[in-house]
Amino acid sequence: MRILMIAALLLVQGAVYAQDAKKPALSYTYGEIRYVDVDDGGNGFELGGSYQFTANWYGVASLASLDFRNGVDVTNFEIGAGYVFPLQKDWDIQANARVIRTEVDTRFGSANETGIGLLGGVRGLLVPELEIRGNVHYVNVEESDVFLEFAGDWYITPQWAAGLSVEFGGDVDLWTIGARYYFK
Repeated sequence: MRILMIAALLLVQGAVYAQDAKKPALSYTYGEIRYVDVDDGGNGFELGGSYQFTANWYGVASLASLDFRNGVDVTNFEIGAGYVFPLQKDWDIQANARVIRTEVDTRFGSANETGIGLLGGVRGLLVPELEIRGNVHYVNVEESDVFLEFAGDWYITPQWAAGLSVEFGGDVDLWTIGARYYFK
């Protein structure tokens, strides 16, 4: 965990010096819907989005609803803000912080927890139609965990993209498939 934190800090420090003064070429203003499959027998949907306030600052929000075979339902709401470090024309380093609210409902009752999430990673275009992302997620809701995310989106049009993601970490692995609409 400490090695990941140190690596992330060194990466951010290097990005500050390499940062281009231009606006990022990738858009951070979008809405998306994703089907989520959790390896513990759960699945559901996630609605999310991002809005770019300035050339480098953006806001994020998402709402996920997951159902598990054992009668457990999980609702997760996240809201936060982030910063973009442009590296090259089509490559960015991004970081964000989020407040996370999770509600778990079972046949025996329900529980709510509030925590934080931190994300840092790289986002870029391999070719004009294919975007890839690699992120490290730190989540602390009731207990802390670190996830690695690898994702790719294929741009069907300049506004529409379809993609896959996979997240590994802690006790849970998940994958998603979904679509994004870019507003600018």
